[in-house]
Amino acid sequence: MPARLRPRAAAATVWYLRLIALLNLLAVLLVPFRTTVRHHSEGQFFTPYLMTAGLTSAVLSLFLAVAMRRRKRAAWIFNMGLGGFTFLVYVIWLADPGEEHYDRHVFNYFSAVLTGLFVLALLVGRKEFVSKGDRSNPKMAVGTFIAGLLVGGAIGAILVGLNNALPGAGIGDRFGYAVGRMVSIDPSEHAQDVIDVPTWVNAFINAMGAVLFLLVLYVTFRSPRDKELLDPDDEKRLRELLDRQGGRDSLGYFALRRDKAVIFSPTGKAAVTYRVVGGVSLASGDPIGDPEAWPGAIELWLAEAREHAWAPAVMGASEEAGVIYARHGLDALELGDEAIVELDEFSLDGRAMRVVRQAYNRVKRAGYTIRIRRHEDIPEEEMVELLAKADRWRDGQTERGFSMALGRLGDPADGRCVMLECHDAEGELRALLSFVPWGDKGLSLDLMRRDRETENGLMEFMVIELLERAKEIQLERVSLNFAMFRSVFERGSRLGAGPVLRLWRAVLGFFSRWWQIESLYRANAKYRPIWEPRYLLFEKSSEIPRIGIASARAEGFITAPSLPALFRRRHARVAAVPSAPKLPPAERGGKG
Repeated sequence: MPARLRPRAAAATVWYLRLIALLNLLAVLLVPFRTTVRHHSEGQFFTPYLMTAGLTSAVLSLFLAVAMRRRKRAAWIFNMGLGGFTFLVYVIWLADPGEEHYDRHVFNYFSAVLTGLFVLALLVGRKEFVSKGDRSNPKMAVGTFIAGLLVGGAIGAILVGLNNALPGAGIGDRFGYAVGRMVSIDPSEHAQDVIDVPTWVNAFINAMGAVLFLLVLYVTFRSPRDKELLDPDDEKRLRELLDRQGGRDSLGYFALRRDKAVIFSPTGKAAVTYRVVGGVSLASGDPIGDPEAWPGAIELWLAEAREHAWAPAVMGASEEAGVIYARHGLDALELGDEAIVELDEFSLDGRAMRVVRQAYNRVKRAGYTIRIRRHEDIPEEEMVELLAKADRWRDGQTERGFSMALGRLGDPADGRCVMLECHDAEGELRALLSFVPWGDKGLSLDLMRRDRETENGLMEFMVIELLERAKEIQLERVSLNFAMFRSVFERGSRLGAGPVLRLWRAVLGFFSRWWQIESLYRANAKYRPIWEPRYLLFEKSSEIPRIGIASARAEGFITAPSLPALFRRRHARVAAVPSAPKLPPAERGGKG
């Protein structure tokens, strides 16, 4: 069979399932069409594979279409088994029609031919369906089905008991009635004699059955979760690559997050780090290492994603990396810009910096001072106290950040990171900034924490102090926050901006009430930085909503519910946090 026919045959199976899903949905919504379909699926007629005029068939066809589009082997096996059996039954009925006289109706031949073509397309495109599922899926699906029936049956039995208009129904009758309704089985004659409930009770039980059906389908065809996270050997190899090429990308050090996995190029000179979230293989930043070896790592990463039916995506790639990813079939969408301050060009002088200069001087007059130290120079006891303060000042229970956050603080392996500690006039610690290395001469902002009772402008004061005292730690450049959709805010406020751009800016401004979109841009723009664009890379535009949700989960903006989280005991806040060390008077006015 020519290899060029395989992708077309595989695509044909997807479109068949999509068409059947649409027809089933129309049959549910349009009564005349539903009557026609049901007439051709009973008695002397039969319909093509999965065409039943039912909502269940519509949902099943749609799920199978999505799974087949992702080239999942389990979906191919399911369709081959059920579709092949259906086609075999149709052939037998036409060859031996019996009393039903199936061979007298042209529509039956049409149904058999269409089903046969679907099975043929499955056979031709068999080698296209290589994506593996999780080995635990069958057991998990069976367990989900049984647990769902038990829970749904118990809830249904309670509702039946509260709303039953007839006497004589025992707990077994009520439970059996609910389970029967969930799997669309007509109640037994005994149940009909002792149970009479309002229509809304039956509708609610049927709805629980539909939800259970969807859940079982999801568990059956879900993609496997990646369990190979960064181990000590991988981290060592990544640090070696960063030592040689770490100055290329300001986000390179964040590849050392330990909730990521890594794939190295065949030569070992480059690597892609990623995390699987919701069936999305989410990489961040540029590949690590020698750009000439990037294609080898990218190819292996994409191959693994396709093998497991993961949607490949990259958050925060630079233009250089985006060009190379594009050569491997990924498309690009500009996310925003990273603010980079070149220290030889930074100055507080001039009219443009007047507002920043005034805020800086106001905080400085209030007696605030800054200590700058490498993490490796901070005694262990002091680091413990700094961590306690940082945890206390965190906004919410969830630690946010993925593509531009390290996710840990005070780890002995991160000794080259830089800590800025801000103390008030009495020597009390009021704010922290932590930066990760960006090569030998740069830093990239990782963490910002401050006491909410401090005055405004404290963070700006700390950043300017770092920029003004950069020679203490031999700095040449600093990467600050990422400003999402910066160009929209900048161009949307200009004279002559079009209505579409103004509307888009207004929408982003509205959502900035809850997420720091515009405020991050304004905060970064104060330092008059160089704006470096960052891109979202993806393979198929239809996957963008899925990638967006996965990115929000990875960054900590969306928390997926889980049973352990629901039942986890919430710890009370510590009444008193150990006080961070006060600065000695001699050090308050000097350099740290």
